[in-house]
Amino acid sequence: MRLIAPGLALLLASGLGFAQMPTFPDAASTDPARLGIMKGSPPSADKVVRWADGSAYKFPNTRWSFSNFRQMVPTSVVPRGQGPASILPSNLRSDLDAVSFVPLGKDQPMSWEQSLAANYTDGIVVLHKGKVVYERYFGALKPEGQHIAMSVTKSFFGTIGAMLVAEGLLDEKAKVAQYVPELKESAFADATVRQVLDMTTGLKYSENYGDPNAEIWAHVRAGNVLPRPPGYTGPQTFYEFLQTVKKEGEHGQAFAYKTVNSDVLGWMIRRVTGKSIGENLHERIWSKLGPEQDAYFTIDTVGNEFAGGGLNTALRDLARFGEMMRLDGKFNGQQIVPKSVVDDIRKGGSKDDFAKANYKTLPGWTYRNMWWISNNEHGAYSARGIHGQVIYIDPKAEMVIARYASNPIPNNPYNDPVSLPAYHALAKHLMK
Repeated sequence: MRLIAPGLALLLASGLGFAQMPTFPDAASTDPARLGIMKGSPPSADKVVRWADGSAYKFPNTRWSFSNFRQMVPTSVVPRGQGPASILPSNLRSDLDAVSFVPLGKDQPMSWEQSLAANYTDGIVVLHKGKVVYERYFGALKPEGQHIAMSVTKSFFGTIGAMLVAEGLLDEKAKVAQYVPELKESAFADATVRQVLDMTTGLKYSENYGDPNAEIWAHVRAGNVLPRPPGYTGPQTFYEFLQTVKKEGEHGQAFAYKTVNSDVLGWMIRRVTGKSIGENLHERIWSKLGPEQDAYFTIDTVGNEFAGGGLNTALRDLARFGEMMRLDGKFNGQQIVPKSVVDDIRKGGSKDDFAKANYKTLPGWTYRNMWWISNNEHGAYSARGIHGQVIYIDPKAEMVIARYASNPIPNNPYNDPVSLPAYHALAKHLMK
């Protein structure tokens, strides 16, 4: 079975085959507080989580580390700004836990409350018509804490990239090498900006997490996302790695989800604006949302932020971003993202191109500007990251779901059979 990898794998290659669903201890028994992970002065030796030895990426340690990245790796701040936090009115409801649905491929119903544990949820916020109707935290994540967003990060920069196209700073038909000449010898030289935004590039780059020789591992080691083995002599930064990527096939022929596209987009954003991607996020979106907290990025050895999966935010602030997108780019009293950009995302990409990727849990979906478009009867679309990170926006139900999680299996097809019908069932319940 070919691994479907809608996000960047941060688990060390373990040799697991995903032909069958691996068995792991459940969410309750792996709660990091219950296990005492990183508790004590100092913690006992068997409860210590370290970056250098790879233990930060081993389950159940990930149930702690995903909420504490700043304690382990270098990071850069995305300031919240100096204004007051925007208001998220609260109208908490007690009826949502009992909402019932049938997971994909099953015949027995499951409740919304059960679904949270099934997918190792660390925190979840549901907005309906702009009000918080449901909010829960588990494990190591607290309301005042931050959690790694994984590939949800991509949708922030797909949005900024689309904004730059709308402003004329990026030409979607132009070749990447026009903006980043350093990539003229790489596979990206003759790819267009649009092909990068929609991930229809033809690259020799695998995200098969079960293959220790897949290019994904070289990518993340170059970017300091994973510890490097002794004697490592490979690329030292994200951008050095991008220059080594080779072409395979032709651009523009099929959707192929590959994290490396997001770092190429990040480099183009830096080049045309003269500012880092963190500065772009702060100025264009983050500070305007009125977030409660600063966000932060994991960075490589020279300070380049990881555009493919390194953003860490508070959960409620992630929900604010989703609500802004639901409201056609308007939030906190201002138009933050042009409505035309939001409309372009919602219309989706090519169904034919997407179908070639053979995502069994996403029939009829498409991909546009680094967002996943369901094309269902509610027009739902989402930002998705491995291990269960998501912003799910249902315009018809006027609902936004922001979730952080630490599912031991990175691949979203193991989350989707529970998550996707749960989201839709909740949407229909809220519409009653």
